[in-house]
Parts: sequence; C-alpha cells; structure tokens
Amino acid sequence: MTAPAGIIDAHHHVWDLSVRDQDWITGPELAPIRRNFTLDDLAPDVRASGVGATVLVQTVTVAEETPEFLALAERSDLVAAVVGWTDLTRPDVADTLAALGRLPGGRHLAGIRHQVQGEPDPEWLLRPDVSRGLAAVAAAGLVYDLVVLPHQLPACVKAAADHPELLFVLDHLGKPPIAAGDLEPWRTHVRALAALPNTVCKLSGLVTEADRATWTVETLRPFADTVLDAFGPGRVMFGSDWPVCTLAATYGKVADIARELAGGADEDVFAGTARRVYLSRVGGRNSRT
Repeated sequence: MTAPAGIIDAHHHVWDLSVRDQDWITGPELAPIRRNFTLDDLAPDVRASGVGATVLVQTVTVAEETPEFLALAERSDLVAAVVGWTDLTRPDVADTLAALGRLPGGRHLAGIRHQVQGEPDPEWLLRPDVSRGLAAVAAAGLVYDLVVLPHQLPACVKAAADHPELLFVLDHLGKPPIAAGDLEPWRTHVRALAALPNTVCKLSGLVTEADRATWTVETLRPFADTVLDAFGPGRVMFGSDWPVCTLAATYGKVADIARELAGGADEDVFAGTARRVYLSRVGGRNSRT
C-alpha cells in the first residue's frame, strides 16, 4: 500500500451499542463513554492533529467484531490496519486466521489481541494451548498485541522469549500504576521485555492510568521516559486510545502530550514504528494464507 502522509495513530477503537454491548463499560467512572463512537466522530480530531492513518483495535472477545472491523477498514480512507480477536486456544486457530484474511477487508488484518488483563491466571500466555495459538499468529504473518497489567508482564517476557518469530506489541506501556507514582516493579519488568528484539511498545493510555483529575505531563514523564529509553524510539509508537482517552483528555491534548514526551523522536514514534509494525503487513495477505 502507499505510505500515508502524516501521523499514524496506532491504537483507537470504535463501537456501536446498538450492534452489541460493550460489557466492560460499567459504573459511573466510565459512564461518559457509554455511547456510540464512530469513525465520523473521530475524523475531525485526527485531521486537526495531522493524523493520516490509524490502526483500529478490538474491544471485545466476540468473533463477529473482527470481520466488521475489516469491512469498515475496507470502506475507510483513514483506517489502514486492524488488530482483531480470535480464540487462540482453539485447535483450528490457523484456519480461522486464514479465513479472516479472505474476508472483505481481510488484507487489513495486521494483528491479534486478547484481553489478557482480564484473565485470572497471571501466566495465561504460557498455557500450551495459548502458546500454540501464538505460533499460529506468527505463521500467519501477524503481530500480537499485549493488553496486560503489570503483574502479568513476567509472563509476557517468557512468551516473547518462547516465540522469537512473533512480534509482540505492548499496549499502554503495560498499564503502569501512574496514579500511585510507583515505577517498580513495573519498570524492571518492562526493561526485561524490551531487552528482547521481538517487542515494541505503544506510547498510549497514559492519561487514563494517571489520576484523571490532577495529572500533568511531569507525572507521566517517568513512565514515558522508561519505555523510550528501554525500547528506543524505533520500537515505540503513538496511540491515542480514543475514545477511552476522552475520560481524561481530548484527542488533541493526548497527541500534544505524546509529542512533548517523545521529544525529538517524532518521526519514529509518530509514523515510522507503526508503519513497520502494522502497515507493512497490510495487503497481499490472501496470497500467503
């Protein structure tokens, strides 16, 4: 595909509550985002921030969502890649991934994600059936997004070491306890993950892991500096986490904060890394599966 001009937003969502419920949006804290969010809602914000392409990321563990997102990407001049979901534990996961690639818009499938943060087993990623699924993701030419909590990071390190052929993408810095200001043991685990060459990290989700009423750039900086130093700018990419980010800041504010935190690493963090990780996998997949 032709490389898009401008920034690449490597992480955002959309949902329509009339199609299916988002059962994770519960309680008064999340009430402001318990409504529909569409690409039309996103478009003015991305244009104002200089974004030329985005990566649409799964929200629920429902098989029907990924085909819908692929079809949406096929119709969109904004969504360049999709990170979808499939059940990694199924013995036919390789066939399922191949079938997704043949769907309308299947060429946009670049990665797979599972809500590991909701799994009670901190070593869920190391289960034999999950490991088999991760191998299938790699064989399909896809990446694997990690949405995890800090206590699950050691399993991420082991999984990445066990699957050197698979590129692992850490979403939201592994959700560090920014509100509490605690760098350890999160920092030690992130550095261990970054030491593996088949890992990258999204500079995303910071404002919602911070105290949403009192955060400042300086409260975010130690966490951003940790990943920029550990992974290097060439393995870090900007993600808005829209519309979840709107609980704490506007889209434009999130983009401005990321620019400030990234310093002089704009080209890699705001385009280069996402282009290599996601957009390079878009198109021509049907011939490989």
